[in-house]
Amino acid sequence: QLLPMMGDCQSTAAVEAADPAPMGPSGISKRVALGAGCYWGTEKFIKKEFIKKFPGSITLEKTKVGFMSPEDAPKIKNPTYRQVCTGESGHVEVLYVELNEPEKYFEELIRFFFTFHDPTTLNRQGNDSGFQYASFIFVGDDMQRDIAQKVKTELQSLIETKKVTRFSGKNVTSLISPIKVFTEAEEAHQEYLSKNASGYCNHYIRIKEWPKLEEATKSEE
Repeated sequence: QLLPMMGDCQSTAAVEAADPAPMGPSGISKRVALGAGCYWGTEKFIKKEFIKKFPGSITLEKTKVGFMSPEDAPKIKNPTYRQVCTGESGHVEVLYVELNEPEKYFEELIRFFFTFHDPTTLNRQGNDSGFQYASFIFVGDDMQRDIAQKVKTELQSLIETKKVTRFSGKNVTSLISPIKVFTEAEEAHQEYLSKNASGYCNHYIRIKEWPKLEEATKSEE
């Protein structure tokens, strides 16, 4: 059976709700959900490339692609893939991640998240357009929120000082919201690009090395 490309939608099979987020030793949540456009590419870059940089940072078997809405009561509860593809269900395609040692790896993950997609194109990644492709960070607690906001603000400064120039726009549009109910995508969509090496992916690394903020500050003086 051929899997659909992102414009050809079919139903999801598995549905799960997010459990209360477990905490690391420092009190920061281990769980976060990240939306960066098509979830196949998000999964590929985080479960492969991030892991290469930080071995053991993620519990792979608990990290899945699926859907999440920032609303407590979205229009559709536990949506199908077809419903999410319309862009009208209020859900974002996400990778649901469980981190090991979040106090060590969460900030690194958020920085990496910003390197492989374009956070300046509102509700769009390349040819994929709609709310389901929004750049989104669903945080597990206030500590995660503060770190995510700090990195987002830092990236905005790097764009303004032209230390980062590979994005289409000038303003970081990524949203930060508390983690909500997670609907797991069907099994055929899990590890899709591992199963289909030539499958659809419009992600690529735009920032190879994260510039130091003080360097950006000096360039303003």
